[in-house]
Amino acid sequence: MTVTELFGSRDRFEDRVVPVCGLRIRVRIRTGTGVPLVLCNGIGAGLEVLEPLVAALDPAATIISFDVPGTGGSPASPVPYAIPALACGLSRLLDEIGVGTVDVLGLSWGGALAQQFALQHPRRCRRLVLVATGTGALMIPGHPRVLSKMLTPRRFTDPAYASAVAGDLYGGAARRSGGDGDVARIFGKQRQTGSRVGYLHQLLAGALWTSLPVLPLIRQPTLVVAGTDDPIIPVLNARIMNALLPHATLHIHAGGHIDIVTDASGLAPVVTGFLAHPEKGESP
Repeated sequence: MTVTELFGSRDRFEDRVVPVCGLRIRVRIRTGTGVPLVLCNGIGAGLEVLEPLVAALDPAATIISFDVPGTGGSPASPVPYAIPALACGLSRLLDEIGVGTVDVLGLSWGGALAQQFALQHPRRCRRLVLVATGTGALMIPGHPRVLSKMLTPRRFTDPAYASAVAGDLYGGAARRSGGDGDVARIFGKQRQTGSRVGYLHQLLAGALWTSLPVLPLIRQPTLVVAGTDDPIIPVLNARIMNALLPHATLHIHAGGHIDIVTDASGLAPVVTGFLAHPEKGESP
């Protein structure tokens, strides 16, 4: 299924390659209204993986998705990077495309980038949505048997392998009959797969980062979304984040790690409602 078939008129979408700090970053912009929503993807995943979520979100909203260095259509960085440097790069990317204040949604590994962006650029980030994510190096980890399957990007390049590991790795909708095949099809939508070097850089960046000591400094209204059947990020992490974030709302669902994509129609309205609900002092 093409982007046009999923979303309607292709005229609303613009794919660009934007120079940022000497790197070429692939960006997709869905033109709409209101505060743009920036999507930060999971480790190793190209922006096409998020298409079901984009299709299920408010059709009038502006949505910006991108490939971090070494994923999808963005070439790998020649040297490893840290999450704070990537958050700085995201701010420069927004400068390049002429976008100011944004909401940010981070899925899994992308949740680290989203948290860091909110911390470093508090005036630029209006609201924060953290989905199936944690606090990095200082968190309650999943089972080592599950996490070992995350050490390589093979699931993005081998559909049979993706189907074989999807249930145990992602839980939720991926465990149900046919769910493993849905995961393989979603991953198969990527026009380009990232490099092993890029994947390694993401692993290293995540391993050397934590938000646990600074969560009370993230002042934006934050929606924390977590599944009770998430083998990678146990749901207790979401409860800890909810307790430490000053302005957090917790949404627990019965699904797994990537249900925001595999069951987008069920979870996207939660995100849309949170972003649309006015806080004190805001206009509806």
